[in-house]
Amino acid sequence: MERTLPWSWYTDEAVLRREHEQVFGHAWQYVGHTGQVAAPGTFFTAAAGRIPVVVTRASDGELRAFANVCRHRGFAVADGAGSRETLQCRYHAWTYDLEGRLRAAPRADREAEFDPEELSLQPLALGTWGPFVFVNPDPEGKPLADALGPLPELVARVLDVDALEFRFRTDFTVEANWKVACENFLECYHCPVAHPGFSAAVDVSLDRYRLETDGLTSSQFGELRDGAASFLAGREVPHSQFHFLWPNFGINIFPGHPNVSVGPFIPTAPQRTERWLDYFFAPGVDAEWVDELVAFDTQVGSEDVALVEGVQRGVASGVLEAGRLMSESEQLVGHFQRLCADALTE
Repeated sequence: MERTLPWSWYTDEAVLRREHEQVFGHAWQYVGHTGQVAAPGTFFTAAAGRIPVVVTRASDGELRAFANVCRHRGFAVADGAGSRETLQCRYHAWTYDLEGRLRAAPRADREAEFDPEELSLQPLALGTWGPFVFVNPDPEGKPLADALGPLPELVARVLDVDALEFRFRTDFTVEANWKVACENFLECYHCPVAHPGFSAAVDVSLDRYRLETDGLTSSQFGELRDGAASFLAGREVPHSQFHFLWPNFGINIFPGHPNVSVGPFIPTAPQRTERWLDYFFAPGVDAEWVDELVAFDTQVGSEDVALVEGVQRGVASGVLEAGRLMSESEQLVGHFQRLCADALTE
């Protein structure tokens, strides 16, 4: 039986600092969707780990990502999302165009050897998969397609992500370490006990709930229970898929009409994680079915929040050094923990 990561890794501020440097500083992370920057002259803000991000679409139509940090004294150059020709720091009014170039800095003409060409916003690597936008702070990182591995092909078996429409976003906070939240997402060993509604619809038995890993990705495939009377049954998407891209991106596809919800697990403190989910549906999916699915998903999500916050209290108690993993049922958790350990011990 496999040991877990040391439980001190779920509470230690020093470990989180190393994770920001050695994990989130070198990984592809979901930050939003192309609908937020559909037209030239638009932008939105997000975060990649602790790095504030601004994504822009300039007048040339190209999508770009930058660190949302002014080159002067470090204040943000953008807030929220919107449409404008420039980004201006609210501290000293340094102004950048949407291609990241410094266009104006008050009193710069009084400074000797002030070269705006050397003070552009710090670019970040950007990639897209369908409507999903990812950034990587590491300019030497591998392409997004390498990180995604089999995920686009697996998802394409049940739906076309390019044909989906963004409907809405939900966000919430979990009082637990980001790894606890990710590990809960990566196993359904707990489902028969903790998710009665989900388990009544989806067969979570070991023989029918399939688990796979490939590179940085982990996948779960769940069939609907035979004869289950559920609003999920008898639609275009025949079974569920739940995917994960290390370190912190989750994908949920439920049976039913074409649907997907995606979002990151963002660490904001050793024992706090910010979560948000972007929901996409096929254009013709009616609001009543969407409401039913969201209520179903919200119920499962609230059950999960209670679980991970309870786990956090246990691992933070200091009573044990580590736990144990069930090698067959929790193989995706083991895969996730090995990737984390490898990154932190390089």
